Amino acid sequence: MKIITAIIKPFKLDEVRTALSEIAIHGMTVTEVKGFGQQKGHTEIYRGAEYAVDFLPKVRLEIAAADSEVEHIIHTIVKTAHTGNMGDGKIFVTHLEHTVRIRTGEIDDNAV
Repeated sequence: MKIITAIIKPFKLDEVRTALSEIAIHGMTVTEVKGFGQQKGHTEIYRGAEYAVDFLPKVRLEIAAADSEVEHIIHTIVKTAHTGNMGDGKIFVTHLEHTVRIRTGEIDDNAV
């Protein structure tokens, strides 16, 4: 099993969620986060004063998935979240040691 962590632009969340639902991925955790990569923030003007925005708003998706689903999920996120502009985001895939569904006690693949 793997955990897929995707950092995407906030306005792409509904589109990505819909696309994942279409490929039968219904469980995910979504967190509003802030950060920066190569973009390194930007400058904005507010009431005539210029100020730096060092951390940009992003959305973090976490999806636990069976090994066989990982590439399909990644492809779907990339295709849907892509705008072609800097700051589209990143996807990280890490090994998931053990999973337990609290309600039923199911473990690993059955718990996802």
